[in-house]
Amino acid sequence: MAAIARSYGVLLNKALILQRFLSAALLGIAVLFSNQAISQSESGADQLRQFVRNSKTAEGDFVQQQLRAPKTNEPQDKGLKVVRQTQGRFVFQRPGRFIWDTQKPYEQKLIADGKQLTLWDKDLNQATIRPAGQALAATPAAILFGESSLDQHFDLVESEERLGLKWVALSPKKDPNTKSGNDLPYTKISVGMANGLPKALELIDGLGSVVLVTLDKIQLNVNLPANRFTFTPPAGAEVLRLN
Repeated sequence: MAAIARSYGVLLNKALILQRFLSAALLGIAVLFSNQAISQSESGADQLRQFVRNSKTAEGDFVQQQLRAPKTNEPQDKGLKVVRQTQGRFVFQRPGRFIWDTQKPYEQKLIADGKQLTLWDKDLNQATIRPAGQALAATPAAILFGESSLDQHFDLVESEERLGLKWVALSPKKDPNTKSGNDLPYTKISVGMANGLPKALELIDGLGSVVLVTLDKIQLNVNLPANRFTFTPPAGAEVLRLN
């Protein structure tokens, strides 16, 4: 029993880490895709709107970092410090289907088939399955994977240009049907655009923690087989279903 408890604890820890990055990762995917040429002279917000409106499918590489400010006893002139980094491949199909395949430093996959979200951990030989709507309800992915307009849920605000990117801040609009008006776990959501492509996504939470996702080798509007987002755990794997 102790071994099972330790194994389950490791799984939950990895799941929490991955869910913490989920908004960044999936928002980055969701705004990628268009087969139309977009001029760099267009505003970042206009480019972002076109991507969300025209997105179909895509695949590519990602690098995802969790950053923090230096502590008081650390050098203050070196900027944010990387405390965790993962990298891998993604595949996306609107609405609601994606694979976020972490390959380094460990092998782990998030697979959404439109109905359920599966977290597969190769090291633990475990699959955790939960309803997709519930799992993504508090993330921008829940909106961006749907059919609705981006402007229906966010105010898009042009930000400063930095690192050669046009940054767009996404400010969630208040929902009068909820007490808090905003269930998103982040206080700031920004997308960096360049030459018609989203190159970076930056999220900041209430504690000042920063998640940065960079995207590369993007292939747009690729043909995907119908079973691309179907995942069956290997024989002998432990399967956990969370409601």
